[in-house]
Amino acid sequence: MLVSEQEEIQMDKMYSPQQLSSDFGVTQDKAMARYIQSVGKRMAPLTHRPKMPYRFHVVNATYVNAYAFPGGSIACTRGILLELENEAELAALLGHELGHVNARHTAESMSKSQVANLAVGGLAIFTGATLGATAGNIAGQLGQLGSGALLASYSRDNEREADNLGMEYMTKAGYGPQGMVGLMDMLQSMNNHKSSATALLFSTHPMSSERYRTSVNMATNDYRQYNGQPLYRERYMDNTAGLRKIKGAIKTMQEGEAAMGKEKFDQAQGLFK
Repeated sequence: MLVSEQEEIQMDKMYSPQQLSSDFGVTQDKAMARYIQSVGKRMAPLTHRPKMPYRFHVVNATYVNAYAFPGGSIACTRGILLELENEAELAALLGHELGHVNARHTAESMSKSQVANLAVGGLAIFTGATLGATAGNIAGQLGQLGSGALLASYSRDNEREADNLGMEYMTKAGYGPQGMVGLMDMLQSMNNHKSSATALLFSTHPMSSERYRTSVNMATNDYRQYNGQPLYRERYMDNTAGLRKIKGAIKTMQEGEAAMGKEKFDQAQGLFK
């Protein structure tokens, strides 16, 4: 691991605002923003890195996705919030992203890449001073790539680990494990009916039927003592009512973005109007 915790935080501060901006900024719905924050903050103290400066955002993008920067910035799009059925599924979603931060998946990937680059350069022996200098150069090299480099694809092993940690965090916070099962069921269904709105989600977070089956197995066995805990469907619906009022518009914008991707510009223009 060549990336320190402080470097993770610094890179997050530097690059997460760019991504939030490219996703059309954070929601103007202050009440919903506070609600998402409250769900995330309920789990944050129960993680393996409770002192990280976690921040939870809703961005105005209409595609279906959620992502985490290594220093604790976590965001979900309006598109994915419209697909959730209850607060426990939201906790599972945010818990999964907390899992990536706590397992340090981005820092791990960057460190492996840096070691590979050094190996290619013929450096077989690393002194402490060399490692320190290497880590210090990572942020500078990242600057040439932009914020997207911090949101590179996770491996299937990364996804399994984040799912496991997410289940642990959400159940400890008082949510029923069926929330994770519901999230995996939704993701599996969307993966089976691929659309442009989910293309980025599944390119960075590979989905498989195994993830769904594992969540069912965990809920049935490892976390069965938590099955009586609530899912909070009504509370989720109440706090996302404003978003669901404009669901039709968001779905039409997704269709417009799909038309843009196919270079059907006149059709896209009509849909956006």
